Amino acid sequence: MRMFSMHAGLLWLLALSACGSGRQLKSVNITPATADAQSFPNSQVQFVAMGTFTNPPSREVLTSKDISWCVGSSNGACTGNAIPGANLDQNGVAQCNPGFTGIATILAGTQSSVMMNPDTGSQLKIFGSAKLTCP
Repeated sequence: MRMFSMHAGLLWLLALSACGSGRQLKSVNITPATADAQSFPNSQVQFVAMGTFTNPPSREVLTSKDISWCVGSSNGACTGNAIPGANLDQNGVAQCNPGFTGIATILAGTQSSVMMNPDTGSQLKIFGSAKLTCP
């Protein structure tokens, strides 16, 4: 009987330690860091998000399964119902909106579970940013 409880306790400890061994995203880096839309075919810029994780493999390209893309501000807030300076799809392809001149902030990251106001966009928790210059 004592042997059974010792094995059960050991199995429980192994199972418990395995739960904490999952990789967690630490940071996101977007390339290119800056881009001028006029320098790309059809003025469409392909951005790529690279994630750094707590466990190996420590760096890898992130996809739309891992993160969300949006146009927003450098503090990680996505534009809500306002018209942003650029359109951005969930594959990281950005294009300036007609008539917009200036710099659009491109964001990629994990979404916060809390949304303060439906008129504002989501707040990203762990994110990276890049700048898109629109003519």
